[in-house]
Amino acid sequence: MPLFEPQKPETDIGATVPVRLAQQAKSHPEEIAIVCGDQRITWGTFYKRVKKVANGLKALGLTKGDKVCILASASPAYLEVFFGTLAAGCCLVPLSTMASSEALERMINDSSAKVFFLSKSMGYLADPFSGQLSGLVAGGRIALDYKQDQWQDYETWISDASQEEPNVDISYEDHFNIIYSSGTTGVPKGILHNHLLRGAQIQRGGDLGYNQEAVTMLSTPLYSNTTIVSLLPALAGGGRVVLMPKFNAHEFVSLVAKERATHAMLVPVQYKRIMDLEDFDSFDLSSMKQKFSTSAPLRSELKADVLKRFPGGLTEYYGLTEGGCTTVLNCHEYPDKLASVGVPVPGGELKFIDEQGDEVAQGVAGEICGRSSMMMSGYFNRDDLTQEMLWEDKDGKIYFRTGDMGYMDEDGFVFLSDRKKDMIISGGLNIYATDLEITLAQHPAVDDVAVIGIPSEEWGETPLGLVVLKQNVNDTEHNILTWVNEKLGKSQRLSAVEFRDKLPRSSIGKILKRELRQPYLDK
Repeated sequence: MPLFEPQKPETDIGATVPVRLAQQAKSHPEEIAIVCGDQRITWGTFYKRVKKVANGLKALGLTKGDKVCILASASPAYLEVFFGTLAAGCCLVPLSTMASSEALERMINDSSAKVFFLSKSMGYLADPFSGQLSGLVAGGRIALDYKQDQWQDYETWISDASQEEPNVDISYEDHFNIIYSSGTTGVPKGILHNHLLRGAQIQRGGDLGYNQEAVTMLSTPLYSNTTIVSLLPALAGGGRVVLMPKFNAHEFVSLVAKERATHAMLVPVQYKRIMDLEDFDSFDLSSMKQKFSTSAPLRSELKADVLKRFPGGLTEYYGLTEGGCTTVLNCHEYPDKLASVGVPVPGGELKFIDEQGDEVAQGVAGEICGRSSMMMSGYFNRDDLTQEMLWEDKDGKIYFRTGDMGYMDEDGFVFLSDRKKDMIISGGLNIYATDLEITLAQHPAVDDVAVIGIPSEEWGETPLGLVVLKQNVNDTEHNILTWVNEKLGKSQRLSAVEFRDKLPRSSIGKILKRELRQPYLDK
């Protein structure tokens, strides 16, 4: 019996992803589905290869629900494996290229994967363990773009497979994907999504203009949920996707202009690099209709700059890969609410709770809990971790605890305070690092910033500002510290400012505060 029941979608969400893909390929086989570098692949060619992957997996003995891992750079072959796995009724496990070899081995074994696809560029991560994966079926090691002993060559393997329809009956309760956290110790958490959740996301995408005329830029890694929530409605809607295996701001705006792109999902660090281009205003970006941002807060000043200079609407999403809690801010419609992350999605419900699990009053910061039709099935094989995430209200409804602190204003807009684990407790007072970062980022010399709590004999913890200066700008740590502390409340003041050449970020732009804190914890 499941630990909880996700909220049912308010309306019928239609066909599953494999069925939608087949319909689109039949509808316009000669139209371009994928652009990647010099490659321009039609819907007919793409779907034929998707069917071949599905039938190739079936020929290896895989059946509905079996797990398929992929560790690879973005490429058309990656998308073939992605959708071919789904068409076979199997569950995709896209592995993070940022994880360590040890963590990746644990992920593959934890998922009970039977097939492992690998690109040459990621071979160095897989080499330490690839020969020890006892759970793979015979022939289950497949090299996407190179040849190696004990590995099947992808092109040879796919050429031998049938191109008939796989004809696997897929229900909305079936497993769609497992996305693992990139933890460095223990068994990382596998976030299990089913076809119902993904179908609900695609349904919402239809209202955002993801149709046959849409041209969607994909410049974040394909293993990331950030990318997947844009990829799925783009192809399910019959449009075209433009793959960027490696993000470059100048190349991105060049491709938008060249391909007449209409949609893009970007993370905040990408927006900043794009808007900082000296020749940004020289590009014709008038084709852009909708831009999206997620994964980390997009600062209000940057939102305002994007609205002013980058054509098309700007929509920010806040939520978890696990689902449950999602808010949306249509920045172009609410320019006076740019400091917020918007309002709950239609049908979504949010609550804010204190340390004891009791609801707090409106306007008071608490841990954000949410429920909606888009909720994971649970952490794969980890009911204990799933249970820890659940919170039940007085009416018996189950919500996901986010670990994020925030509050809702009188207009229903949500404002984030901090990650619960990043909150600094100094002298018994709660300090939200986000508040300090917003103030520090306003200094004219500051290009990037993070505030962390470090040990203090006097206060227990004390806030430290880590700053990256703008290019060709000189200032001192003391000057910036004095400037920011004059603007902060007495209980918020930074103990010090330290300069950094850059701040460590994940592949989707999140600042890795754990890495920043570690040297101070080791002292």
